[in-house]
This record gives sequence, C-alpha cells and structure tokens, in this order.
Amino acid sequence: MSEKLTIIFLSRSYYPNIGGVEKHIYELSKRLVSRGCKITILAEDAVTKSISIAEKEYLLGGVDVIRIPVGHQDWFKKFRIWKWIWENREIFIKADLTHCHDVFYWYLPIALLYPLKPVYTTFHGYEGYPVKLKAIIYRKVFEYMSNGSICVGEFMRKWYHANPTKVIYGAVNISKISAVRPKKNSAIFIGRLDEHTGIDAYVQAVSLIRKKIPDFTLTVFGDGPLREKIKKDGIIIKGENPYADKEISKYEYAFVSRYLAILEAMAAKRLVISYYDNPIKKDYLSMTPYGELIIQENSAKGIALSVGGNVYDNKDPNLSLRINNAYLLVQEQSWDFLAMEHLKFWTRS
Repeated sequence: MSEKLTIIFLSRSYYPNIGGVEKHIYELSKRLVSRGCKITILAEDAVTKSISIAEKEYLLGGVDVIRIPVGHQDWFKKFRIWKWIWENREIFIKADLTHCHDVFYWYLPIALLYPLKPVYTTFHGYEGYPVKLKAIIYRKVFEYMSNGSICVGEFMRKWYHANPTKVIYGAVNISKISAVRPKKNSAIFIGRLDEHTGIDAYVQAVSLIRKKIPDFTLTVFGDGPLREKIKKDGIIIKGENPYADKEISKYEYAFVSRYLAILEAMAAKRLVISYYDNPIKKDYLSMTPYGELIIQENSAKGIALSVGGNVYDNKDPNLSLRINNAYLLVQEQSWDFLAMEHLKFWTRS
C-alpha cells in the first residue's frame, strides 16, 4: 500500500461530541489528510449541539463525515445500522481499507460478504468492572476477524486477553510551554462528568483541601449527568471545550485519569493526580510507560493529601524530576508520529 490511501473510519461518536475517541480520530485524520490520504468518517448523529456540526466538519478540511441515521437508541438500532451500511456498501468497496474504532460489529455485513477487504480495529478503553465474559468474547472475535488490531493501553492484554498487533496510548500536540505562571492553589479537570471519570472523588478532595487551603479551586471542563451534583464551593464549571488542553498550563495540578488528558498535562509540565476505584482502572494507569511519573490515588483523602501534604509543601524531592521526566517522555508522543505509525501498521499488517 502507498501512503495515499482511501480510508474509512467507523466510530459510534464524532465531533461535535467531545471525548477521547472523537479527538483521537479528529487529530489522526488531519495528519493523514496532510499526507495525501482520503478519509471518510461514518458516525452516528451528533448529540451535542453547542458546536455546529457544519462548522466542526468544515474545519477538518478534506475529510468527509457521513452521519448514519440510527434512529432511537433501542435494541433494533444495530439492524438499522447494518441496513444502512449494506445499502451504502459501495463506499466500502471503493476504499482501500476500513478502520473500526470499537464498533467492528457495524462492519459485519461487509466482512461476511467481502472477506478480502482489509479491515482493522482499535479498541479504546474498557467496558466497566468487573469485565464481562461477553465483552472478552466479542473483542477476541473482532480481533480475529481484523487484519490487525490496536489496543489503547497494555492493560487490555491482562483484562481482555487481547493479543494486539500494536499498543498505543494516544498522542498530544507538541508545543512550547506557556510562559504564563499558573494560578496558585488551582487544579483542572477535563472529561465527562459521570461516575467513570472520577469527578465525584476529585470534588470531594477539593472540599478536604479547602480546609487547609481555603482558596483552592478546581476548574472543570466537561459536561454530563453529575454536573448539578458537583456544584460546590471551590468548583468552577466551564462546560465542554474541544480546546481544553490549551488551558492546562494555567493551573498548578491536573486532576485527570484518561490517557489523552494525562499526556496533555505532562506536555504542559503539570503534576498529574489520577484517581482509580477498581483493579482494572489501577492497571489502566499503572501499566503505562508513565505510570511511575504520575500520582495515583484511590480515595478523595489520598488526592487531598497529595495536594495538601508532602507535594504541596514541596517535601517530595522527586517532584521536579517526575514532572520533567514526564515532559521528556511525552515529546515522542505527537499526533504526527502516531499518524506515521498507523500508515506503517496498515502497510505491514
């Protein structure tokens, strides 16, 4: 295969919805287009309306975004998707390859009737704890049916018995560190406001921190079902922002627990404090190249102590070294590098 490929990305969600998978596809697509590839993204209808679909998709430039009219979120949705994909199979027939982001089952009509068409899969994140046997079986089947697979995180080998062609952790936009001094006694959170991102524990930690540091604040970039619940003293809710990574350098600490946000905080030379509440989340954080460079806590009290205790008082002699080593490590994790890695992956798989 040459670099100038015609590629289809399948994803349940895409911009203007905001999230790790959406950003992953967005950034990757831009780099691939700049290298001569033609990208078509198939996704469900957008849920978020705060950013116009037309505006976001225009900014991509050179990428075709096609919305599959899935209708109601019910058990029959998969059949409506399969029907649409079969009726529009010409898109897949003309493409050099299809790359599924978690939704390989969408591709089944094409896989069964055109088994020689190259198809690849990226598995993002995890599907709750404890891991269900059904989730393991589905992933193994789709891994087997793919020409090659990528896992976002080494933890998937342990918990999903995955045997990926490649393991990645996302990427960042490498830029110079902002010269603006961060706001003292401040932290930033980026992510969805639900029980899976640890926002509740971070908010509880702020209440504990403020007993020792009354002016400590947490600025939250995100939205979700816990938005009203977290409205407490010291919590500043900014809402969803696709450019929240550019705000990280304004704060002293990064309260983040997802790969992309962690890498972005490391690139901004900010101390990362990540929360986990079960064994799979612990491995999600620990089984990474930067596991020892971030602070991992499993309670609000632990988070508070990390800020209000030794770290805040600068008694940790390894703190500066930890932050600098994290910054050096992330320099090799650019989106341009990841795009080149995908081109190699498709060519060699």
